[in-house]
Amino acid sequence: MDTEQTTIKAIVRTLDGKFANVEVEHGGCGRCHEDGGCGGQQLTQMFCSGQKTYRVENVIGADIGDRVTIAIAAGSVSRTANFAYILPLTVTIAGAALGSFFGGDLSAMIGAGVGLAIAFLYVIARSHGKTGNLTERPHIISRS
Repeated sequence: MDTEQTTIKAIVRTLDGKFANVEVEHGGCGRCHEDGGCGGQQLTQMFCSGQKTYRVENVIGADIGDRVTIAIAAGSVSRTANFAYILPLTVTIAGAALGSFFGGDLSAMIGAGVGLAIAFLYVIARSHGKTGNLTERPHIISRS
């Protein structure tokens, strides 16, 4: 099944097994103002003014210094951001509400802490797994 992909140009700076560390000229995919864009470029430019280097899968065997095209499924960045931020926030609030229901303020704080810890452990476990398909992860699709 073909999915729409977003691409960006980069230069391979270092290699690490089946991965490459690439440097892009602009932070993000450049689709901030389009449908499906997450707007992350404006946020990263506020906090990061230096070079933008990312670790991506090197499925074509690019070498150091190669100009390459990186692809990722359209919308996967916003889905990942929602997963990493919204899930822990929601579970933290649910833990606080559940704790408050059973025992007041102290229980609410404990419930919030437990909920946050569980959510972070889940996010970490999912991020280290080989979940999703290749197009959901940034990868090199061609030499430019």
